[in-house]
Amino acid sequence: MESMFDHSVEKRLARLTDSGQGDLLRGAQMGVEKESLRVSPDGKLVQTPHPAGLGSPLTHPQITTDYSEALAEFITPPLQGVEAILDQLRDVQRFVYSELENDELLWATSMPCVVAGESSIPIAQYGDSNLGQMKTVYRRGLGHRYGRLMQVIAGVHFNYSLPEAFWPVFQQLEGDRRPLQDFISDRYFGLIRNLQRLGWLVPYLFGASPAVCKSFLSGQPTQLVEFDRYTAYQPYATSLRMGDIGYQNNQEAETGVKADYTSLDTYVDSLIRAITTPCPRYERIGVFVNGRWEQLNANLLQIENEYYSTIRPKQLTGPTEMPALALRRRGVRYVELRSLDVNAYDPLGICEGQLRFLEALLITCLLGDSPPIAADERSDIDNNELRAAQRGRQPDLQLRRHGKDVGLREWGEAVMDSMQGVCELLDAIQHTQAYGRALANQRKKLADPELTPSARMLAEMRANGEGFFHFAMRMSLQHREHFLSLPLCPRREAEFRRMTADSRQRQAEIEAADDKSFAVYLRDYFGQLSADA
Repeated sequence: MESMFDHSVEKRLARLTDSGQGDLLRGAQMGVEKESLRVSPDGKLVQTPHPAGLGSPLTHPQITTDYSEALAEFITPPLQGVEAILDQLRDVQRFVYSELENDELLWATSMPCVVAGESSIPIAQYGDSNLGQMKTVYRRGLGHRYGRLMQVIAGVHFNYSLPEAFWPVFQQLEGDRRPLQDFISDRYFGLIRNLQRLGWLVPYLFGASPAVCKSFLSGQPTQLVEFDRYTAYQPYATSLRMGDIGYQNNQEAETGVKADYTSLDTYVDSLIRAITTPCPRYERIGVFVNGRWEQLNANLLQIENEYYSTIRPKQLTGPTEMPALALRRRGVRYVELRSLDVNAYDPLGICEGQLRFLEALLITCLLGDSPPIAADERSDIDNNELRAAQRGRQPDLQLRRHGKDVGLREWGEAVMDSMQGVCELLDAIQHTQAYGRALANQRKKLADPELTPSARMLAEMRANGEGFFHFAMRMSLQHREHFLSLPLCPRREAEFRRMTADSRQRQAEIEAADDKSFAVYLRDYFGQLSADA
């Protein structure tokens, strides 16, 4: 089967290497954000606050919370090299285990543990500052709009940016004369569109949530079937997290407001339109009700982060700067891939082979031609992702490409053929064989679906006579034992102690600096949109 890129990847790769500039791909910056639920020894979501020894989740650079007080998030800084990322993830989780009390565990899977309904999920708290209140009110709004259960599904995000030195050379090879940042943003959007076209590949290869505790379903009807008394699953599922029981946006599609990835300008405009367009369903919830803020506004999106997407363009923001305006003013700095399940088979939540494969995939998507996505292709993209998430291991599963049916395995092999040259170059410039090895391992999963993490989970559950809960508990206990057996370097421990103290001090400074009411703070925050128009 011919590659979806029609040799454009090979041609651009050849120009790069023939010019002697292939080594410019060395030094890319990457980072990982890993979410983990804190659970009690009996596997229930903890009701305890974020541990004090971990500092302020509002201001700590590496340890924070996501939706819930019980949903911890571990963030690596931007780093060069896969090994550095894995070292950071190891150290931060080792430190966290030293601060957990009451034999709490970090849950090893994306899908939650035993959940006793919506009211058992404590919303994350960030202190009394306007910034802290805004983060909590935003989460309260998410709970009203989508339900709290959807918000405690954990995932892993992979952040990636090409080296700065790569871009001017690449622009010259492309014969492009625009301002450099315009070229960079345009190429990142091309990468994003191609990654969306191939988004189904990520849950197929790395999906690790084929089953879920029935308590998560709260008695609601689903397409899932019974695995055992306490577990529901889909026989060929790869990632229920990425399926229709996961967190999705609905109102945008119903009202015709959807993110437009044609260009930076169309993307920013579409998000701002969603942030400023009232939604009747959300208006019925109310914004300030009986003396409490229930959501930031009653529009299609409260803020940009509410928009569900498998990959996002990102730019660093100022203290109160809206992300959409940061993108408009300074362009795309990096991309954030958001469709990874927590790897239940690795204590870190992600492994070396995944990171190397994903880097090669993103570079391939950057080098390939990437036309705008028309409405019919957008529908195919969404349906392909859902099929791969819910039925990815089904024999002879067909996806839609260019309006025609194509086998998942056949398409996947073509994608990996396109990645081959990229992996060879990355191996050559980094004096390793790790990228080729990572690609070969993923090819095996295409040839044999039983090698995928989702199939391995179900096979282990059957072999051990265990449901999802007991599988996840077993892995969580193994991971805790692993981390507690590791020595924590005194220098690194001192760094974490310093970050903890600094974060508390920074939160206190933010709270002391507030000079306006929360209502005025929100008015000014969203007033940026009219001021920037």
